[in-house]
Amino acid sequence: MTTVAHEQTAASHTGDGLAVPFAITGTGIHIPSAVVTNADLTHTTQRSGDWIAARTGIHERRRLAPELATSDMCAAAARSALAAARVSPSDLDAIIVASYTHDQPMPSTSLIVKDTLGARRAMALDVAQAACASGVHAVLLAAHLLQNPCIGTVLVIGADCASRVTRPGDRTAGVFFGDAAAAAVLSRSGTPGAGLLSYDIGSQLSYAVQIPAGGSRLPTSSETLAAGTHYVSMDGPAVWDTATARLPESITNATRQAGLTPRDIDHFFLHQANINILDAARDALGIAADRVPITLDRLGNTGAAGIFTALHQTASAGGLRSGDTYVMSAIGAGFHWGTLCLRQA
Repeated sequence: MTTVAHEQTAASHTGDGLAVPFAITGTGIHIPSAVVTNADLTHTTQRSGDWIAARTGIHERRRLAPELATSDMCAAAARSALAAARVSPSDLDAIIVASYTHDQPMPSTSLIVKDTLGARRAMALDVAQAACASGVHAVLLAAHLLQNPCIGTVLVIGADCASRVTRPGDRTAGVFFGDAAAAAVLSRSGTPGAGLLSYDIGSQLSYAVQIPAGGSRLPTSSETLAAGTHYVSMDGPAVWDTATARLPESITNATRQAGLTPRDIDHFFLHQANINILDAARDALGIAADRVPITLDRLGNTGAAGIFTALHQTASAGGLRSGDTYVMSAIGAGFHWGTLCLRQA
């Protein structure tokens, strides 16, 4: 389908943040054991390893074993996050799964994860069609759920198994995507001023990144299977133009709403799409590389998991400290983009 751009919409929140403070109390990650290097891809994509590394910053990515599904990665990452937070599955009030690669259309992936973990009293919620930006939407939802006096602990999981929706030999999508899951436990805190300080959420309809078939407009048929329209298609230049414009714009808007500037922020957990997009955003914002953890070099573009893999890299090393400010920002198919500005308790 031809790329069509429609009017942009945006929403933001300003002020002193949400009334009930909260903190990230544990993070976890699961990466499949099978490694696909750039050299491996030269045989299927006709791209050289040097070409891939220079244009993406990616050197290798992971592939989920064929007998496993997205929910298996989610459950493994969740167990690690719960252990780090010293939280039992029975203590969870909600589980939110951000993924565009669900196990199957029904039942929901979050419900499968809930059952696997034994989190019997947790509500199960899925955030799906913002693709790589779904993790931002999921944390925003969790932050607002925690304002409810009946909810004290929320597990948020970002996970995608893009290898299942990538056409074999695709010379664009095929070099970017990796499979992974990462999770964070968000819990109510007694520290005033902690939690969500502000946010900026925007969108603009475009078909530059899409999976055309399998929905109500183009149901599954022998024709769609033969045409390969169940695979993701991606207009690389359109993604570049939108991402390099919207990410720094959104981050600037969100930090301004919090009464801060990008230079005041301690950590930037950004969508792990492409090193050149991240470098362009850093340059536009005037921030140092050491504030932007990178996981895409060894994991690839892991979709909704990306911001959580970056968060886990910092948090698991003890780098996310009390009082630190941090940004979570991503852009995904749609286009959807968004930024959360938070403070750790």
